[in-house]
Amino acid sequence: MCQQVGSSIQRKQPLRELENRKIIEQMMIIHKKVEGIYGYRRVKLNINRIFNKNYNHKRIYRLKKVAGIESVIRRKRKKYRHSNPEHIADNLLNREFTAEKPNEKWVTDVTEFKYGSSKKAYLSDILDLYYGSIISYVLGQSNNNALVFTTLEDAINQLDE
Repeated sequence: MCQQVGSSIQRKQPLRELENRKIIEQMMIIHKKVEGIYGYRRVKLNINRIFNKNYNHKRIYRLKKVAGIESVIRRKRKKYRHSNPEHIADNLLNREFTAEKPNEKWVTDVTEFKYGSSKKAYLSDILDLYYGSIISYVLGQSNNNALVFTTLEDAINQLDE
């Protein structure tokens, strides 16, 4: 037979339960003060400063759930502005990547290489679709039109030779 262990009226509240109530009260104050933008991690830092203790993040998370405190999730702002391209090139190749004679079709590409801790180099090259080989290439520090035009001038100069 099961025996009841005292009634809820006579029960003395444990220290942990009293401490949890104090924590929840402080959480409510913090929540109103910051207009609900703090999540459990920031709330934990503030609670630890107030009580000069080191409470576990899981405890703070659980107490936030019990108290019904939810943080406001802010939308991330876009880091770029959408713009329409000024000029759209026509699809001249139409996926026909073979050529009947040399220098009939050239394609170009710029490849980014990362080296060192935070350095980048850009390789611009021109490929002749008849031979399937690279005609000209230029290595530069920035990816811009000047790099591509230098590569094109280099390829044209090789035609004259």
